[in-house]
Amino acid sequence: MRFVIAAPASGSGKTTVTLGLLRAFAQDGMAVSGAKSGPDYIDPRFHEAACGRPCLNLDAWAMTPARIRGLAPQGDLIIEGAMGLFDGAPPSGKGACADLARLLSIPVVLVVDAGRMAQSVAPIVQGFAQFDPTVPIAGVILNNVGSDRHEAMLRSALTAIGMQVFGAVRRNAALRIPSRHLGLVQAQERTDLDEFLNLASDAVRAGIDLDALRALGAQTSFSENRPMRCPANRIAVAQDAAFAFAYPHLLADWHAAGASIETFSPLNNDPVPMADLVYLPGGYPELYAGQLAGNSNFIQSLTLAAQSADIYGECGGYMTLGNTLTDAEGIQHKMAGMLNLGTSFTQRKLHLGYRVIAANAGPFQGTWNAHEFHYATTTFANGEPLFSASDAKGTALPDMGLRNGRVSGSFAHIIDSA
Repeated sequence: MRFVIAAPASGSGKTTVTLGLLRAFAQDGMAVSGAKSGPDYIDPRFHEAACGRPCLNLDAWAMTPARIRGLAPQGDLIIEGAMGLFDGAPPSGKGACADLARLLSIPVVLVVDAGRMAQSVAPIVQGFAQFDPTVPIAGVILNNVGSDRHEAMLRSALTAIGMQVFGAVRRNAALRIPSRHLGLVQAQERTDLDEFLNLASDAVRAGIDLDALRALGAQTSFSENRPMRCPANRIAVAQDAAFAFAYPHLLADWHAAGASIETFSPLNNDPVPMADLVYLPGGYPELYAGQLAGNSNFIQSLTLAAQSADIYGECGGYMTLGNTLTDAEGIQHKMAGMLNLGTSFTQRKLHLGYRVIAANAGPFQGTWNAHEFHYATTTFANGEPLFSASDAKGTALPDMGLRNGRVSGSFAHIIDSA
């Protein structure tokens, strides 16, 4: 079983349907895995909770076809798309979920939010089905359906154009996933997560033909994965609710290259382990800024580690390495003070898009494909820039990040070697 869950647009219910399917198939004893199209740290952790198996990001913009084929889990697989099926980076839409479906020869199941339509579902679905014949749409799952009568109208319209309907999920406010300013609430923050996943499973069992979905699949040409180069032999990785945004494929690459990886929790005031590289990934440090500022054991050991190790901060980790972080309430918190940097959430501004970044110093020398997504503003940044940068169209951007001796970081999330 292999297929992609996609949709005409964001907010159609892809994540809820995907989670319900993963939980239902796992409950039935299938060793099913989830994967997520594009740069996303939140949804993959929900996938893992739903089916009990690791979830990786497959990024058709940042990764080569060979890399994607090497990373794609073998066996039963559901890939959740991002945004709309054909939505990707400018100018051509490269990196869209459709690119993954085409590359892996996997059929697409289109989730349509039908809450405010009836017969109009047919031209929408027909347009998607005919837009690119190399992206096969196997059928439709109707979401947010109000009643038996509503479902019958939708099914009749789709039958008239020869489109298979795998089922319908009824409107249910309890299936909405809460969000915050930067995406969804993290999986580990939901105390009712199992209850929610079981509810999603019940919803898809009630309305979707699971046997028909099990029959979907294709023979995918896998290739050996070639890990990206490893930045150090011993790597200490911050890992907790404030620093949760580390891509599993990067950590797996480093481990496969022979690095030893030890995790620690700045929120628990853990000391930084002995390492050649200390990696502070992104997350939500602004939600825990006061706690982090008071965790002297963590801060002091981080400062000490910089005498013998490289310290690298990515997005939230970058802000933590700065002098100050001002939260959304306007309270300024003293951070590690290892980079001459101030950041603030009092006036939010979205910074979003793929980046090609290059450095000639620090632990991540060379050229990388990366992604930027944050609402923080930089109030001051003084010192040596870390990366030169351009956007997805190749347009030059201002330099990104800072470097101070063995300490460096930026707002860019590294995805893969360029």
